[in-house]
Amino acid sequence: MLLIAVANGTVRDLGYKEHMGELAARQLSTITLVLLLGIYIFFVIKKYPPQSSSQSLGIGLFWMVLTLGFEFGFGLYRGTSWTTLLDDYNLTKGHIWVLIPIWIALAPYIFFKVVPT
Repeated sequence: MLLIAVANGTVRDLGYKEHMGELAARQLSTITLVLLLGIYIFFVIKKYPPQSSSQSLGIGLFWMVLTLGFEFGFGLYRGTSWTTLLDDYNLTKGHIWVLIPIWIALAPYIFFKVVPT
């Protein structure tokens, strides 16, 4: 998932950000990442199906904690302030990054329920 996220951000920063502006590019990048992660998680759940609904929720929550831990840990390591890191989650400013950890937490459960085993 990390490689997908890095590639997605690279395409945004080197590709279309200068043509759309920062906020619109981040919004598009978030939606694109939701879709790309959805495809990846779908195939992971299909190949390695959880044994139960609760296990699929546990997997999603574990992945979400790892994602947030990496995001905030690496951000703080790079010297980014808490204010800046949390700003990506400010819906009132049009920042929709919060969809990523929510999707990562819920997608294994959703795909567990809809993917035939």
